[in-house]
Amino acid sequence: MGKFQRLQPEGEFSGLMGAYSHGIKVPLPGADLIFLTGQKAMDSKGNIIALGDVEKQTDYIFQNIIKLLAEAGATLEDVVKAQIFVLNMQDFPKISGVRNHYFEKIRPTSVMVEVSGLSKKGCMLEIAVTAVKLHK
Repeated sequence: MGKFQRLQPEGEFSGLMGAYSHGIKVPLPGADLIFLTGQKAMDSKGNIIALGDVEKQTDYIFQNIIKLLAEAGATLEDVVKAQIFVLNMQDFPKISGVRNHYFEKIRPTSVMVEVSGLSKKGCMLEIAVTAVKLHK
């Protein structure tokens, strides 16, 4: 088994707010496991993207997930689990519509739970995914 690869992208990704990585790629025989930390709709300076618009925040998060997976050599098609944390379950239809656009053919396991707060005020949701990239 090789060494873990920590995903720490440059550019538009939000700066880390603590001792963690945006993601970790774990090489195993036959596959790589990829764990992405919860992504929020924030730019590299910590500014909220699309304040008050849960659909645009969801889309922004999925675009960042795609970029992080690419850094690990994977795509959305390799996602096996999505965890979505929302501030208001009444946003479910809007979030689910965007989620379904990205996962329509992939259909990973999924959970969506309502939480009382997120680490950055103004963020309406947070999404974490786990992927498995099979070696060819």
